[in-house]
Amino acid sequence: MKLPCELVVREILPTARGEVAKELVTVHGFTQTRVAEAFGITNAAISQYLKGLRGGNPLVESSPFRNHFYECIAKAADNIAEGHDVMEELCVICNDIKVCGMLDDIYKNQGEEMPLAECIECPRDNIVVE
Repeated sequence: MKLPCELVVREILPTARGEVAKELVTVHGFTQTRVAEAFGITNAAISQYLKGLRGGNPLVESSPFRNHFYECIAKAADNIAEGHDVMEELCVICNDIKVCGMLDDIYKNQGEEMPLAECIECPRDNIVVE
């Protein structure tokens, strides 16, 4: 049995990061440097996302929830461009793909027979920043 977070980290997060980065550059006019700073990663990593060398996942692309996923990406990029925190926006995407059924779909398409473990309340929701 796999935890939902395992699937998110391996199958969803790299694609979400890459697509949000592309959206910030192409739609919102961010530079690679600005995206790298917002994400807390290197310019080289952003360059790889933009070139399609990182991120991308055929399970995401073939999912019946693909269009919904890309709507979430566009909304996250819009919010980041307005000053919202990147990590919080990626958490919103994570929660949304769990609720909409995309994560279950990806899990089943990996050939898993055991059910995906139930997700507990996200620990991020309990973090208090002072």
